[in-house]
Parts: sequence; structure tokens; C-alpha cells
Amino acid sequence: MFLRVLRITVGLGAAISIAAALPAPNGTAFAQSGGPPKAAEKPPVPGPAPAQKTEEYADIQHAMTGPAGNPECAWLGRRVISLLWRDDIETAFRHLDLYDRFGCPADHIPATFRCLILQTNTIDPKAPDSLNNRVAACWINPSEPAPPPPAAAVAAPSAASKH
Repeated sequence: MFLRVLRITVGLGAAISIAAALPAPNGTAFAQSGGPPKAAEKPPVPGPAPAQKTEEYADIQHAMTGPAGNPECAWLGRRVISLLWRDDIETAFRHLDLYDRFGCPADHIPATFRCLILQTNTIDPKAPDSLNNRVAACWINPSEPAPPPPAAAVAAPSAASKH
């Protein structure tokens, strides 16, 4: 008798645990649709083709000497820099932990971020690839001098000063 009660109790406990782990259905959505709510489908994120990425990392390895040119270091390091730029410090630190675990050079991160900060005027917030391109250029050559500002940015202040 004791074993039977124990089996029922354990079975009931397992069923409750499973039910507690399942997400609760949204009552209004469940009633309106006649079924459980469906997960929203996300459109695929556009990005370069895998062959282009392979070529990109091969180019980085040819342009740089040392471990900073390794694909894993470039991939993680450039993400750390982009996340720092966007003030996502916690995610940047998690990426930085991985960067360190792969044996990537710690001094390359501050040098690249310094390069990016000094070239702020070349990053257009309206152009999606502007930040990525600048991070990529600074990653390969962190001591690169800042390029001149875009022609539109130079022309705008001079036109305002004539009035």
C-alpha cells in the first residue's frame, strides 16, 4: 500500500513539475484564435554570403600579423567594439571573456576602440554599415589616421557661416 501511494505521489509530482515548466497560454489569444498562439516568424537577417565572410577573414589574416588577425579574434573583437560603441557594456564584457579565452590579444581592444572614438565624425548613424565598416578598418589598423569628414559635412558649416 505504501509503495502504491508513493508511486502516485511521485507521478503526480512529476506531472505538476512538467505543467509548471510549460508556458501558460494567453487566455484571450487562445479564445480568439481557437488554438494556441503561434510564434511570430522573424524574417531572415540579411548578411554577406558565407563565401564572402570566409574571404573577409582571410583578408584580415593577410593584412595583420599576430593572433588579432585570427578569425575568432577578429569576429569576437569587432563585436566587442561595436557593443561598447552602442553602450551595451554587459554583452561586451561577455564577448570579451570569450575573446580572452581564445587567447586573443587584450591590448588590441582598447587600441581599436580608441581608433573608433577618434573617428566618430566618419560614422553616419543613418547608414547601417557605417559603424561596421569603421570598426573593421580600425580592427585591421588601430593606428590609422582619421579620414577627412564626408564632403556634405564639410559643406554644411561653410554654407551656414556665409549667412
